[in-house]
Amino acid sequence: MKPGRGALAILALFLASSGALRLGEGVGQALANAPEQSAGAGDTAELCPAPPAALARALGDREARAAAHEAAIDDRMAALSLAEAALSKRLAEVEAAEVELKRVLALADGAAEQDLTRLTAVYEAMKPADAAKLFQTMAPDFAAGFLGRMQPQSAAAILSGMPPDAAYSISVLIAGRNALVPRN
Repeated sequence: MKPGRGALAILALFLASSGALRLGEGVGQALANAPEQSAGAGDTAELCPAPPAALARALGDREARAAAHEAAIDDRMAALSLAEAALSKRLAEVEAAEVELKRVLALADGAAEQDLTRLTAVYEAMKPADAAKLFQTMAPDFAAGFLGRMQPQSAAAILSGMPPDAAYSISVLIAGRNALVPRN
């Protein structure tokens, strides 16, 4: 520590003490002159004025509206809960009906496929000349469907017994059936 710093610290301490004593002189006198109202806790309640009647009514009305609004929200929530339960039940019914419909459609598709397979076998078993006469009367796209399902030898025998223009139109339909199928 440098010489002379101790004296500065002591001098600063004396100055601060003197200032504190001067500030404290007036505090005692101010407290003595203060009115006695602040001494009792019950006195402060008498000093607070009652709220105006209009303000009290407005606050009461606002509280009543808030309570009514809250009751309406509770009613809506209950109604939404009931609607959600009904919707869930309906959704389950629709899903069950969809599963049943898929099952029925699969049965119908299977039955139709069996019918087509059996009819194709019947046409293949016919004499080619008789089958050619029958296929000439069919719509070309219908005939192409059956000829496309047949064994190549049977289909060739039937096509050879048909007039060239009918055989050509059926051949074009068979060749173009998968032309529009995506390649990727």
